[in-house]
Amino acid sequence: MSKPSDLVQGTLDLLLLKILALEPLHGWAIGQRLKQISSDVLQVSDGSLYPALHKLEQEGWIKADWQITENNRRAKFYALTTTGKRALALETKNWERLSNAISGVVRLTEI
Repeated sequence: MSKPSDLVQGTLDLLLLKILALEPLHGWAIGQRLKQISSDVLQVSDGSLYPALHKLEQEGWIKADWQITENNRRAKFYALTTTGKRALALETKNWERLSNAISGVVRLTEI
């Protein structure tokens, strides 16, 4: 049985792209923002977050550079690229199509 905190497979990229479309952030802040925006429903472990960020960076959807955090520590900050903006638009469209289809099935009236 799945838990509410489980992410539907394939949605993490979309969520990360959307969060980074708002502003560049470092990894820890991305996880915190996801948790905050979702009212603590969605949480991502470091073991899922950083590989996903690395994959998005390899695909050219995000870029990373070292900066100093608000706590005066060095951290890699991630930002959406132009290619990432196009990917976000496509991923959003695909998500809306999928979620509408699932909603249609869930709303079926039982006999």
